[in-house]
Amino acid sequence: MKEAKLLRGSTVLFIVLLGGLAWSAGLSMAATVDPMTVPKFVDPLTIPPAMPKTVKSGASYKGVDYYEIAVRQFNQQILPMGLPKTKIWGYGSINHPKTFNYPSYTIEAKAEKPVRVKWINDLKDPKTGKFLPHLLPVDQTIHWANPPGGIDGRDMRPMEPDPTPYTGPVPMVAHLHGSHVQPNSDGYPEAWWLPAATNIPAGYATIGSHYDQFDNTNTQPGTAVFQYPNTQQAATLWFHDHSLGMTRVNVYAGPAGFYLLRGGDGDKVKDKLTKGPAILPGPAPALGDRAGTKYYEIPIVIQDKSFNADGSLFYPDNRAFFEGLTIDQLLIPFAPQLGCDGNMSDVAPIWNPEFFGDSIVVNGKTWPFLKVEQRRYRFRLLNASDSRFFILKLSNDMPFYQIGADGGFLPSPVTLNTLLIGPAERADVIVDFTNVPMNTNIVLQNIGPDEPFGGGVPGTDFPMANPDTTGQIMQFRVVAGGGADNSTPVARLQLPDPPALGFPTNTRQVSLNEAESDNVFIDVLDDGSIVLNCASETRMGPTQARLGILDDQGNGLGLLWMDDITENPALNATEIWEIHNFTEDAHPIHIHLVQFQIVERQPFGGDPYLPEAWESGRKDTVISYPGEITRVKAKFDIPGLFVWHCHILSHEDNEMMRPYRVGP
Repeated sequence: MKEAKLLRGSTVLFIVLLGGLAWSAGLSMAATVDPMTVPKFVDPLTIPPAMPKTVKSGASYKGVDYYEIAVRQFNQQILPMGLPKTKIWGYGSINHPKTFNYPSYTIEAKAEKPVRVKWINDLKDPKTGKFLPHLLPVDQTIHWANPPGGIDGRDMRPMEPDPTPYTGPVPMVAHLHGSHVQPNSDGYPEAWWLPAATNIPAGYATIGSHYDQFDNTNTQPGTAVFQYPNTQQAATLWFHDHSLGMTRVNVYAGPAGFYLLRGGDGDKVKDKLTKGPAILPGPAPALGDRAGTKYYEIPIVIQDKSFNADGSLFYPDNRAFFEGLTIDQLLIPFAPQLGCDGNMSDVAPIWNPEFFGDSIVVNGKTWPFLKVEQRRYRFRLLNASDSRFFILKLSNDMPFYQIGADGGFLPSPVTLNTLLIGPAERADVIVDFTNVPMNTNIVLQNIGPDEPFGGGVPGTDFPMANPDTTGQIMQFRVVAGGGADNSTPVARLQLPDPPALGFPTNTRQVSLNEAESDNVFIDVLDDGSIVLNCASETRMGPTQARLGILDDQGNGLGLLWMDDITENPALNATEIWEIHNFTEDAHPIHIHLVQFQIVERQPFGGDPYLPEAWESGRKDTVISYPGEITRVKAKFDIPGLFVWHCHILSHEDNEMMRPYRVGP
């Protein structure tokens, strides 16, 4: 896809001084905060506590950790203190009102012990009970959840689409990313539900066409009950919304949190020297912790966002943002206007092919700092951005010691000077501050691009992120310690082997594709303006990204969400999926249900090569590079309906997601 350019207002700007900062405001777009004026490293990093459980009696709850978790709207200080708060969404325990936060408190889970959650869509006014509209512009012309369509039209592309942003009740469905789970608890994109609001418009569908839940006796409106068996390796998982056609805006609005699975054979790390159990840096936040507890295992979620002058989240409400133009410079028909063939335009008016924010938010704070002692720390890193790939680097050139990825531990620790992490990927790393002088400040940097990523060398194959804004993530400040570090040195760690997947019984070929308009043809003027020209051969694009298969000539054949299922592994089959990337971008491809092994990559017409060492563990999200075949191996051992998709959220929301079924 073409380079995404950040648009800062229209051609007419004015400057407002607020709290000593400069804010730029455009007349044709919402005002955005200039990230250069936001103070950096002034607020401490928030460390998400453990999510409290809900006490429930009854035989069916024996041996189960039970939670009642809602998503709500609230104000939170994301920009530095003294600047406006941000209206945000977040999960929290319904029985513990103070736990609502962005990001969510962490669910601590144990291997082989099920976790049951009553997920509650509570996006309604607590006083009136009326639904709260979305914080961000939702495009009603693409294939989406579509509650206004009613029972017959839900989960469909509207026949008569409305080009204005959706203002109705918001669908939500939670997905535990990376979980080995039955389909009725996976968070299928058509399994959403609306809040139990008092003013749901007549005729609206209140649940999706595949609304399902672990507990079918649950009839409480606005809720669903899911159960996670935790029959997998100890791993860093995370939960987020997964509603059809609006995941990008729902996740950007805040609902996301860590789910840390511990215990079992997959969590048995040994000390090569003593032959006994190793000690990893800890503790992590747990229930019952006393105030002032020091943590040496810390989950860290990184996202890019942009802000308006009133502290609210900025997100584009028109396609001109992606093109780097003002609205009056993009003179083409959008759906439902007519294209050159007399049919409705296939260019969505609000959806943008990618989104890159200009500010970095870590654990709900812009550019925070963390005081660290002269010892080892374990960081559970998650990239929860829409489109941005991060390439992390420590400013003093210290290494990362990666010990785990999406699905659990690596076969052995990997020493890295830079750490690539695509959207939805996780990296379990140890950073050793033992020999760093006191009062040293270290910046966690990002040398990835401020545009779509296609692989290559930073600064050579692509320009690095703005070093003054998106090129900085957070700061570590080395301070006096409070005791000896009893964690095992990295060189002595013997990590557990990933589970064997067996011999593959089938190989299938799938493709990543990009679509251009079928009926909007354009000219690009000298000033960059885009105008309609039906006599031109240049198509407006991209209009969609698509998954698909290969045709008889070996070319990509892009398919739509509504097309018949083409991926149908047999129950308990182990398969090789060959992912052919026919686009110009790298895509983080996520397959629900499974933790797979990356077998190899192969350039089109070239020789295969092995994955990077940090990809040698089990993964649920893999970077597929342009012009290459990425081969992964997975075992499909739970029957039912699941999905696979690109985790660039703007892509998955507009056709780069496909259903697949295990078993008949």
